[in-house]
Amino acid sequence: MNTESTETGAGLEGIQPGRLFTGSCFALIATSVTFAMLGAIMGPLKLEFKLTNAEVGAIGMAGLLGFPISIFIFGPLCDVLGMKFLLRLAFFCHSLGVLLMVIAGASLGYWFLFFGALIIAMGNGLVEAVCNPLVTTLFPNRKTEKLNQFHVWFPGGIVIGGLLSFALSEAQIGSWQLKLGLILVPTVIYGFLFLGQRFPATERHQAGITGGEMWAATFGRPLFVLLLFCMMMTASLELGPNRWIPSVLKDAAVPGILILVWISLIMAVLRYYAGAVVERLSPTGILFCSAIVGGLGLLWLSSAETKFVALASSAVFAVGVCYFWPTMLGVTAERVPKGGALALAMVGGIGTACAGASNWAIGTVADTKVHRELVSSAHLQETITCFQDIVARYPKVEELFQAEGLPSEDVAGAIAQTKSVLEFYAKENGLPEDKTANTLRAAIGAMPDGSGLAARVEKAKGSVGYEALLSKSTSFSEGKTHDDKITALNALSALSAGPDIEKTSPRLSAFASGLAARYTAESILGPVDTAGGRHAFRKTAVLGGILAVIFGLLYANDRRRGGYKVEKIGGEG
Repeated sequence: MNTESTETGAGLEGIQPGRLFTGSCFALIATSVTFAMLGAIMGPLKLEFKLTNAEVGAIGMAGLLGFPISIFIFGPLCDVLGMKFLLRLAFFCHSLGVLLMVIAGASLGYWFLFFGALIIAMGNGLVEAVCNPLVTTLFPNRKTEKLNQFHVWFPGGIVIGGLLSFALSEAQIGSWQLKLGLILVPTVIYGFLFLGQRFPATERHQAGITGGEMWAATFGRPLFVLLLFCMMMTASLELGPNRWIPSVLKDAAVPGILILVWISLIMAVLRYYAGAVVERLSPTGILFCSAIVGGLGLLWLSSAETKFVALASSAVFAVGVCYFWPTMLGVTAERVPKGGALALAMVGGIGTACAGASNWAIGTVADTKVHRELVSSAHLQETITCFQDIVARYPKVEELFQAEGLPSEDVAGAIAQTKSVLEFYAKENGLPEDKTANTLRAAIGAMPDGSGLAARVEKAKGSVGYEALLSKSTSFSEGKTHDDKITALNALSALSAGPDIEKTSPRLSAFASGLAARYTAESILGPVDTAGGRHAFRKTAVLGGILAVIFGLLYANDRRRGGYKVEKIGGEG
């Protein structure tokens, strides 16, 4: 972390800029590790607390929603409440949120998890609301450069968190509490670094700009409104596709988490050395080039089908989007300086909100494409047959789970949902657009992935037909395609229900039969889901073209006026 304290701002007597900057970096690491870890523990939470898919989604939403809530509320109040108080509040939120989730019990587990995730996210928003104006106050002559170096640690933290999560999973250390607890490591460090430190008043406050003047200078300037509009698109282009990368790159046979780590690593390195790029291109020049490269990178990524192309295209995408977020904040701070913490909070907040909204938009575009594929002549009949199999096979799975004390609510929900779709088809001679793909997803999510099949087969050891069962179980685990696995499962189901198996019961047959239906649903949905994601990526890449036009005009205007000019807070013009 760069703790260089030269070229700092005025009014910093008794203040340690290097220590405050380093503390801000660790606070941002806590924020980014939160994003990585909350995503990594959703599966274990679902199993341990017997959560439905909707409840898991709500917890994930809470882990994002708190960010814009706190940045919109506390960002404009940064001058009133003070940076020290708000960072103490961020420390409290990170610590309390983790504690609530870790101590969640069986009776109120869902609500502890929900509010824990919400409070953690509010801590994340407080970090963004405070540390951006803190950095610009500490380094008023190097705002864009230092904001880029500060924001190294968002992708940097995702690299750290992603690799740690991957390593723990590979080492068979599945404790979600341990993964979540890793958030506290950077939290304790930034708490220590900020302990006992004096914090400066913001640059705007030092200049004597009143609150009314701050609001007028922010929302009364057409340039700020344009920057706000552009931030909506840059955040959507940078952060929107991330959630969908693993599903889009299935054909490339690269673990999605590793691609995200690769993208984040490139972004972190390039942001760290942003100073030379800023000096050579200027902030508006950076944004212009980023829009072109980011859009083309996403377009290339949408067609990646091999490991090489996946890595190369994601690298181009990372180069394109890496400077967007901090440079947008830098341009805001340098071109709308009287806006102070308010302007930075509005830009950061709208970016975060649009990043979440773009996830929804990408998903909507993808779902439209998915449905068109499912009802096409190539897939309609196999989709109907799959639904019929689910209705025929899943009731026995529900009975099995109930008999074994396993959660069966999702299985029951999948059955009801599938029956509803079939009834619609019988009445309308078509499939409902808002339910078809989700019904397949519900059927897939309701059944385990088959990792417990071997243990169930082992219970038949000593039976006359055990060797035949073992052979089919091996064929399933070694199957390279869905068809291989489905064939093995159907054969295993038939064998386990036959007279030769003495120690097994209909339970193994029901499990294998339900698992075959699950893999059939996956074999249908997987390819069309990938096609839908690729289609959505191509649509999203258009934002790069729109941004290139806007930033190109700003860059050309700067060059016409003799170059990029940083506006001083005492003399905006």
